[in-house]
Amino acid sequence: MGLETILVILLWVALIAYIVWRFMPARGLKKMKQEEFRASLRKGQLIDVREPNEYKGGHIVGARNIPVGQMKLRMKELRKDQPILIYCQGSSRSNQAAKLLMKNGYNNIYMLEGGFKNWKGKIKKA
Repeated sequence: MGLETILVILLWVALIAYIVWRFMPARGLKKMKQEEFRASLRKGQLIDVREPNEYKGGHIVGARNIPVGQMKLRMKELRKDQPILIYCQGSSRSNQAAKLLMKNGYNNIYMLEGGFKNWKGKIKKA
């Protein structure tokens, strides 16, 4: 086996490991079905981690928009002593945001299972 083949194999392994890590659920993240999520809306901080144009197109009533790409800079806007309810269109960005928040000492993070695309509750267009 040549050096070139070994490098190609290592690159594939690294790529697969990255994909698995990126889409693997964050440890400690609690997924909620719609009914439970809806019942918890008034008990926590509701955060839409989608991009502003997606948020303006429609979001869950009462949600604040903190895109996952801005989470590191804006996480100070969130209180650590209250539950955080997050959602995105599906689940990958919510998962990324949850990992970042937990890494920075935030607990009690809940994610909407199925994301906004499956939301059946009230929405608001900005």
